[in-house]
Amino acid sequence: MARIKRRGALAAATVALTLTAAACSSSPHTGSSAAPSSSGSGSSAFQAQHKGGTLKLVAHAAAGSFDPQVNYTLQYWQLFQSMYDGLLAFKKVGGQESFTVVPDLATALPKVTNGGKTYTFTLRKGVTFSNGKPLTTDDVVASFQRIFKVSSPTAGTFYNGIVGADACLKTPASCTLPKGVIGDAETSTVTINLTAPDPEFAYKLAVPHAVVVPKDSPTKDAGTKPLPSTGPYMAASYDPNRALKLVRNPHFKEWSREAEPQGYPDVVDYTFGQTVESEVTAVENGQADWMFDAPPADRLGEIGTKYASQAHVNPLTAFWYATLNVNTAPFNNKLARQAINWAVDRSAVVRLYGGTNLASPACTILPPGFPGHVDSCAYTKGGGTAWKAADLAKAKALVKQSGTAGQEVGIVTQDDDVNKSIGQYLQSLLTQLGYKATLKPLSGNIQFTYIQNTRNKVQLALTSWYQDYPAASDFLNVLLSCASYHPGSDSSINISGFCDKTVDAKMQAAIKTSETDKASADKQWGAVDQEIMGESPVVPLINPKMIDFTSTRVGDYRFSKQFYMLVGQLWVK
Repeated sequence: MARIKRRGALAAATVALTLTAAACSSSPHTGSSAAPSSSGSGSSAFQAQHKGGTLKLVAHAAAGSFDPQVNYTLQYWQLFQSMYDGLLAFKKVGGQESFTVVPDLATALPKVTNGGKTYTFTLRKGVTFSNGKPLTTDDVVASFQRIFKVSSPTAGTFYNGIVGADACLKTPASCTLPKGVIGDAETSTVTINLTAPDPEFAYKLAVPHAVVVPKDSPTKDAGTKPLPSTGPYMAASYDPNRALKLVRNPHFKEWSREAEPQGYPDVVDYTFGQTVESEVTAVENGQADWMFDAPPADRLGEIGTKYASQAHVNPLTAFWYATLNVNTAPFNNKLARQAINWAVDRSAVVRLYGGTNLASPACTILPPGFPGHVDSCAYTKGGGTAWKAADLAKAKALVKQSGTAGQEVGIVTQDDDVNKSIGQYLQSLLTQLGYKATLKPLSGNIQFTYIQNTRNKVQLALTSWYQDYPAASDFLNVLLSCASYHPGSDSSINISGFCDKTVDAKMQAAIKTSETDKASADKQWGAVDQEIMGESPVVPLINPKMIDFTSTRVGDYRFSKQFYMLVGQLWVK
């Protein structure tokens, strides 16, 4: 999911020994916590007695654009689950079932014909946007065109297989997809034609970039002006410097509890601009119900003892990493890039993140337990399949050999405590290697788009990636393919600018293999992961776990492995 901050600001820190047992003993298929509400998926039936109230969320910063076809952060993808709908959706439950794709605006899963290249959907009747306009097939067709018109971050990776997408990628403004996405108002059907079978296409239709918005939506990033929604909530106001307010969509009627259940809170108030310290205090005092950011180190003891029942610990299929700009000095030199990989003490980063109970050293792009992952560590002292120690001497030798010593390197991080502390460590490390390193902390509201845009000449950035869906391509193809590199765009998710035609061909071959032999495809992806690590455009740092810290007012906590805490399903009454 991208999802960063899908994505970035999902730092979690370890919460003392009282939470350790809960974190370590939890099943990999369920959310875990010291609190009894965290592990199950809850009752399937809506419990009317818990409806109502105002859910109060806090974060250090907003997450930029509120356009669901543009935003690529977990911070807002969590909210979009209760606001926007696509033809398909991931099941809104806790645990492993949350990876299941179910019909949403479509009445059923698609009829797939033409050798896997044609998908036919029947649109539900009676669905209405929050502005009172009925949903039609024209809205669906226009929404797929809009993916390209707004240069959605995944237009060139998720949806480039739609017939006509190549022309749309070249000239987005004139995108029509006349043979790719076809609506028939009389039969209420939408047909999507692909140029080749795509075994991951259902997943791609279930993420927010493929949601349906009104056909008259602007064909540019809507920014701070939220678009009408079809789900249980709509945005009443949004000021990224202050707050976001969600209220009930008066036109929503639950059509599928699996795909889009009605929400419990009447209002969701999301306040920005607090320090992380004040966020913790607000949750402890019941002034806020949940904090987005990582609890700082000096508050972990009290959370792990006095407030342990309010801390929910969950494993993540994600990694934090440093991007190295392969098109700008000094990292246009492979030896310099490899030097950083050898030099980084992953254990030090684990400690800065919060400790071994909530993070482990990362050597590969694909996380452990994820499709295609291979236990391999190309950059560890003494060699082996797992990271053991940094090799600073080897790193210094590579820097000398590269001839890049003495060059300036800017390190761009988010400005919260955890991201900044890791950035300070990287600054110190690069200084030891002989570079003139400077740290540039930015608000989480702008950092992710800033580091994507080549005009900003970012040399090294700290960021993170949290799965969109359970497939190796969602890490390797999305983050490091030529199709994800868009110079001059805020939506260039290939932040390193790595584009290797040979590696690209191997990724496409793995995608093709997965149509018939997933096990073989996963082996191909594992080999691609190791080949990319040899080129060293990124520095995997840690694989994280996560803490959701909630107030005593909150009930029915559910952790979706796909979209994390289900905001709309929390009780506050």
